[in-house]
Amino acid sequence: LWEHLESGRARLMVVVPLTFLLIFVLLFITFHSAGQAALVFTGIPFAVTGGVLSLLARGMTLSMSAAIGFIAVSGVAVLNGVVMLAFINQNRQSGMVWAEAVRNGAASRLRPVLMTAAVASLGFLPMALSTSAGAEVQRPLATVVIGGLATSTLLTLLVLPTLVLSWASRRKEQSDGTAE
Repeated sequence: LWEHLESGRARLMVVVPLTFLLIFVLLFITFHSAGQAALVFTGIPFAVTGGVLSLLARGMTLSMSAAIGFIAVSGVAVLNGVVMLAFINQNRQSGMVWAEAVRNGAASRLRPVLMTAAVASLGFLPMALSTSAGAEVQRPLATVVIGGLATSTLLTLLVLPTLVLSWASRRKEQSDGTAE
């Protein structure tokens, strides 16, 4: 059993960084901007933070199933960031200034982002509370997903719009030649 755990951890040490690199490349292809890809990518550390805090709160340790939960919650965090930023970009293309585009985007995407997080969290809730056979595998995975979704949803709704405005103002300063 210990050999299988070590083998799985070794594979995850290769697969996880490659997965995150692939996610970043796909975000770059989607937005044609490393800056916007990085903005969406910020959802991953917030999701991981929520997952770690939820494991600690429930007295659980990092296991293989919890590690898989981190990968799953990272995907949902990125999806919510893409939904938000794509709509903000759409607002910009329709002629809105950055502040208006971000405000409108955050307000318009509030419901879809909350629904995505709520559906995933509610779907994992029975696994998180399970005490039946197999619960030792299900509980850590579900705990990570639910905790990670809580923090990444807050990021997407509150922090991401602020980061987008900050990024846009820095780009404007650089294009105006006023930034050093």
